[in-house]
Amino acid sequence: MSNETIIKDTTSNPAPIGLLGFGMTTVLLNLHNAGFWGLGTDILAMGICYGGLAQIIAGIMEWKKNNTFGAVAFTSYGFFWLSLVIIVLFPQHGISAKAANGAMISYLVLWGLFTTVMFIGTLKKNVISRIVFGTLALLFFMLAIGDYTGNATWKMITGYVGIFCGLSAIYDASAQILNEVYGKTVLPLG
Repeated sequence: MSNETIIKDTTSNPAPIGLLGFGMTTVLLNLHNAGFWGLGTDILAMGICYGGLAQIIAGIMEWKKNNTFGAVAFTSYGFFWLSLVIIVLFPQHGISAKAANGAMISYLVLWGLFTTVMFIGTLKKNVISRIVFGTLALLFFMLAIGDYTGNATWKMITGYVGIFCGLSAIYDASAQILNEVYGKTVLPLG
């Protein structure tokens, strides 16, 4: 007879909060990229609070649930949002120089490469996860091309890709929430 105690994890699914933090922040920033309005406090605050901190918390919760993919995704993209806000704010307050164009392109390409690896991980997951990570990888590379070329039309088109990506993540979160609440498939994940 074993004295081993098995504790069942009864904590809730942290993925919806991470997906909403990512999705809503991505939509908001890409409404700016698509040319609807300028970069303001609303976007920066969302980047710190919901895109950044909420995703990091969701990532830590995924780690507790032994979900390496979720832990890496949410904590990484949470810190992406925090770093992006720092890239914007530090030069404005004289803390550091503005990132050189080549450095910003490298930053975006590295995030694109990381996201491509994560996308490959979604090939064993549902269709909506593939859409979220596939369009996110595309978004990072398109942003890098936009910074490289300076083409305003390309940047506007990139904004629409970002809006679609963010809405896909919001759908994913909504499906997980409603499917759990109703105990059946309300919104399919594929």
